[in-house]
Amino acid sequence: MPDTPDMTDTIPLRAWWAGWAPAAGAAVMATGILSTGLYLTGYEVLSRIALVLASLAWVGLASDFLARLVGDRAQWARRAAAPAGLDAVAATTVLGTRFATLGWRTLAEVLLALSAVLWPVLLLTVLRHWRRRMAGEVFLVCVATQGLSVLGSTIAAEVGSDWLAHAAMTLFWVGVALYVVSFANFDPREVRKGAGDHWIAAGALGISALAGAGLVVAHDVNPYLWNNDDQGVLRATTGALLVLDLVCYFLLAVAEVVWPRPRYDVRRWSSVFPMGMSAVATLAVSAALDVFWLKGTGQVLLWIAVAAWLLAVVGTALAFGSEVRSTGRR
Repeated sequence: MPDTPDMTDTIPLRAWWAGWAPAAGAAVMATGILSTGLYLTGYEVLSRIALVLASLAWVGLASDFLARLVGDRAQWARRAAAPAGLDAVAATTVLGTRFATLGWRTLAEVLLALSAVLWPVLLLTVLRHWRRRMAGEVFLVCVATQGLSVLGSTIAAEVGSDWLAHAAMTLFWVGVALYVVSFANFDPREVRKGAGDHWIAAGALGISALAGAGLVVAHDVNPYLWNNDDQGVLRATTGALLVLDLVCYFLLAVAEVVWPRPRYDVRRWSSVFPMGMSAVATLAVSAALDVFWLKGTGQVLLWIAVAAWLLAVVGTALAFGSEVRSTGRR
């Protein structure tokens, strides 16, 4: 049959995608947040390259989401029941936030609306299947919620929307509460044996600090959003969240040395995102709270995240090559 080689050639790609699809959301989040970090530090060309890559990965993520929803509802339901199902919301908000900083408001608003529709459906589905001693993906309930807050406050500051700013504030506190609940259900043994997604514990704190910084900036644009006492509590909470994020980052980095995990695992994309998020949160809080000495720390963390991103790309490429070779031998 003349089309047999073409059909065979698609087998490695399908097999690889089946293994990599669960990490697509983390890859979008990691690449998208690096785009934001590079933008904040003045590397506009690199930032836009990362944005293009994140957008392409998002298309793959969205296609997989829709394919499962339409063609395999049972598989979609199983995926949606796990906290990792919320990566679709988180990835969309991270990408939307970067578009908002570019001034592409309409696209950012579309992604905000899409995220806002998906968030309650997926969140309630995850909470109905909640259990004790979960892996690091449990913190995605916080990440997705705070992602909505970040995108909402970014757009609100640009257009001067009071209701959107207040909605973002509400989501911020809901996200903080969800972090506490997630931490109570997180299996601490994952710090020693986790394959990469345990880093989301730091990423959730980072995006919470970023959300707080965005709300501080929104109030600076419109000082009538809330009173000075609320602003004082918000500033103090944002600073505390960043401190907790950096402490968590340091402890997880030490754990990587004490319990090294040199082998590539697709869940390593869930390590890259928190590294990039911690960098961006540090840069954003530095500017929002006028703690300018933190800027250098954020820049150092950003380049560590870039290095981790490159390692994840190499690992993914090698995994794909290995899949192609093993299929060829069959």
